[in-house]
Amino acid sequence: MNRHWTDLPAEVMAVLRRGAVIPAHPLALTAHRALDERRQRALSRYYIDAGAGGLAVGVHTTQFAIRDIGLYEPVLRLAAEEMDGWTDRPLVRVAGLVGRTRQALAEADVALDLGYHAGLLSLAAFRGAGEDEIIDHCRAVAARMPLVGFYLQPAVGGVPLPQTFWRRFAEIDNVVAIKMAPFNRYRTLDVVRGVVAAGAEERVTLYTGNDDHIVLDLLTPFAVRRGGADVVVRVRGGLLGHWSVWVKRAVELLERTRAAAEHGVVTADLLQLDSQVTDCNAAIFDVANDFHGCIAGCHEVLRRQGLLDGIWCLDPDEWLSPGQADEIDRVRADYPHLIDDDFVAANLSRWLDGDMQQAARA
Repeated sequence: MNRHWTDLPAEVMAVLRRGAVIPAHPLALTAHRALDERRQRALSRYYIDAGAGGLAVGVHTTQFAIRDIGLYEPVLRLAAEEMDGWTDRPLVRVAGLVGRTRQALAEADVALDLGYHAGLLSLAAFRGAGEDEIIDHCRAVAARMPLVGFYLQPAVGGVPLPQTFWRRFAEIDNVVAIKMAPFNRYRTLDVVRGVVAAGAEERVTLYTGNDDHIVLDLLTPFAVRRGGADVVVRVRGGLLGHWSVWVKRAVELLERTRAAAEHGVVTADLLQLDSQVTDCNAAIFDVANDFHGCIAGCHEVLRRQGLLDGIWCLDPDEWLSPGQADEIDRVRADYPHLIDDDFVAANLSRWLDGDMQQAARA
């Protein structure tokens, strides 16, 4: 089965194009490092009720190792079932695709069978490969399903890619978006310039994954010269591991930045939020220790809220770094306006016991 973006529901494409909060979905585990289905479903319900416009599953925050233990399909299936059954809103379903071409195509087939709309294509397996080889891979996977490009920072396995690559990637007709996450302003501009050079700015929607500048990405009008005139493009939403926590506040933040962009008025308090959100991310993502505890940090926030039972990762060596819990304490105290604990507390039992409550209503 092959799918082109023109085959997708118009209401789904409208959400993607307008821009949305798309959390990178974590993996809920028991103390024995088995899938905790109840809490995995609760996380999806939390994101949906918080106002997320979609979910990204099978991505870095979900832990790439799910593929080694047969959890890729079950985890994608759980999220798909919640997106089907928990809301009537159109949601953008993004599946992480990794590996060389054969593996990425096999994962695309799984995602398509489960009703996912697009694949977030990791290129980490192509470290050291030439640009032509990587583009051939992207074209092959795009022939199977719509793609969201992914510029992952090299610190966690990403491949540095020049502007010429992003122009050629954006020229692929079945590319619908790009997540920019190089954590580098120069490389972010390479993506923007590549999309404009390809003349693809109407088809390819830009999403931030730059956790170090989330708010600034959403506020910036990127002006790129083409044909003697400026082409202005904007980052419309975010597909972020950072937005796997405190999601209600993230949705509100996106609405604020969208309103500011539409009215052309960027206030000092919005600019101030950029550094505050970045400070939160530094604690959660364990920047002080080169991101060693980035997934465990997300889990710790969710554990404190009661959404997760613990911070276990598939790799026993993935844990909070020394001092990371104290840093999370600090940012929670310093930025209470960025925390959605009250929202979670008011709804937690409903998310955890949703199946029972839905059955009772039926």
